[in-house]
Amino acid sequence: MAMNDTMADMLTRIRNGIAVQRQSVDILASRVNKAVAEVLEREGYVIGVRDILDNRGHPALRVALKYDRDGDPVISKIGRVSRPGRRVYRGVREIPKVLNGLGISVVSTSKGVMSDREARTAGVGGEILCEVW
Repeated sequence: MAMNDTMADMLTRIRNGIAVQRQSVDILASRVNKAVAEVLEREGYVIGVRDILDNRGHPALRVALKYDRDGDPVISKIGRVSRPGRRVYRGVREIPKVLNGLGISVVSTSKGVMSDREARTAGVGGEILCEVW
C-alpha cells in the first residue's frame, strides 16, 4: 500500500512513541522526513537521528526521543499544519510564532527545511510543515 503523507506518519509515530515512553522510534526514510528530524534535533526536541535499515531491508530513520529529568517528554504537542489537500504558505513576515516563541514551526523554504527562527533570520518564507511545542 502506497503512503501519500509520510510526514503525517512521521509525526504520528513520534506522538505514539512519546505516549508509551519509547526511547526511539523508526520512521520511513525520505529527504523531507530527514530534514524535519534534523531541525527537531537542532532545536533540542529530539536527541539524535540515524539512518538505519528496517527489518525488511528498507531505508529508515531512527529518532531518539528526549525526556526531561522527571521523565516527561520534551515534546508536548506536535502536529501537521500544511497537508497534501491544503497547503499553507507564508511569507517571512507572516510566519507564525508558536506559543509566543516557546515552540517552533518547521518551514520548507527555497533554502531548505528550517525552523521559523532560522527562516526569519534568513529572510525567507515558505510552506509551514508542522508545529512543535
